[in-house]
Amino acid sequence: MDRWTGTASATIRRAVRWLSTRPPVHLSTLLLAAACASHTAAAKDDSCDASITLPPGFCALVFADTVGPARHIVVRSNGDVYVGIVDQRRVPGGVLALRDTNKDGHADLKERFGETGVHGVALQSDSTLIASTADQVLRFHLTAMLGTRGRVDTMITGLAERQIPSHSLAIDYKGNLIVNIGANSNGCATSQEPGASGKNPCPELETSGGIWKFKLDPPRQTLANGTRIATGLHNAVALAVSPLDSTVIAVSHGRDGLHEGWPSVFSDVAAAEAAGEEMVRIASARADFGWPYCYYDYLKDERKLAPEYGGDGQSTERCDHLIQPLVTFPAHWSPMSILFYTGTMFPPDYRGGAFIAFHGSSFRRPMPEDGYEVVFLHFKTGQATTYAPFATGFAGGTLSPTGAAHRAVGLAQGPDGALYITDDKGGRIWKIVYRK
Repeated sequence: MDRWTGTASATIRRAVRWLSTRPPVHLSTLLLAAACASHTAAAKDDSCDASITLPPGFCALVFADTVGPARHIVVRSNGDVYVGIVDQRRVPGGVLALRDTNKDGHADLKERFGETGVHGVALQSDSTLIASTADQVLRFHLTAMLGTRGRVDTMITGLAERQIPSHSLAIDYKGNLIVNIGANSNGCATSQEPGASGKNPCPELETSGGIWKFKLDPPRQTLANGTRIATGLHNAVALAVSPLDSTVIAVSHGRDGLHEGWPSVFSDVAAAEAAGEEMVRIASARADFGWPYCYYDYLKDERKLAPEYGGDGQSTERCDHLIQPLVTFPAHWSPMSILFYTGTMFPPDYRGGAFIAFHGSSFRRPMPEDGYEVVFLHFKTGQATTYAPFATGFAGGTLSPTGAAHRAVGLAQGPDGALYITDDKGGRIWKIVYRK
């Protein structure tokens, strides 16, 4: 028996506020748990997790707890949940499958499979799961009993690795697999010494710092089999295909290290707020967004030349012809996933908009850390307009990577229209429901 329990946090970080937009192998046997989970969290209505603050009418159910560093998530049409779990402290990750057998909003059946850490997941079909590891993309064939059939297909191999895996996945409306490959460096510098110039051209752009598309069918593809549809994105972890216009939408992490690498150019305060996170639309092949030669200045709403390439915090040379972002978010918030809401459970105002999960900052000192939340981005006539906090309180009382109780990562929509949110710090998975 494996009992899922929730824990309570008595502190609510801040009230809802409005913000305006800124221009393979089977490893485990099936475990059966108690049908009714025991939850000790302080309750809004005897079941809602009171540590998460939501708009009126919404409830955060603890779908599963202490599952490990949970990253991206998908939900099958029958409600089964599949979550990527990354490696942690010499404990291999994989894919965690969860089922709520009695439909009470809490998982009571689980199984884990895969041999190594998984970050990105996508459903090719209701019985086919695609998952990304540090350097590969794999395909698992699902069964009705949560697990997989014996064969695991290697779809793509030899992808560029980075310290924290970030090969996010999506499938477009033409049946192509979309893969983000994040860059390793901040500015493609020739060394890690302060003031080091940037490599020109940057060799990282040949294998990372962008988004590629691949066919779904051929096995053992390499990067050479794919097509780069976007370049100049530092790390576009949040990745989706828009149901509004069928284009690929990404929210990319901005760069770090402006003050550490260039203290004579950027004060610590300036560096804390300068390089914003960009939401972009990829409407053409090989769209260029400038990294590492440029970064988007969140405060001044324009692309600036990076210091590794002669930038002084003011110059826009080499950058002003590049594609502009749809929306920008504050520096270092670390966008992790984006989900366009198409369900009917939530009120009508949510349909057609997008939820974005932010991991929270770790490079804003001496400014306060921020961004430990899920926001909702409104669209009007197909255009992004304003965003507002939707779910807050993940960090608890300490807004820092080490002190935070939870950090949001993955988003998925269930067949009933509920919203699932994963957490790679406390290992919790929430199911957000709306109760009229």
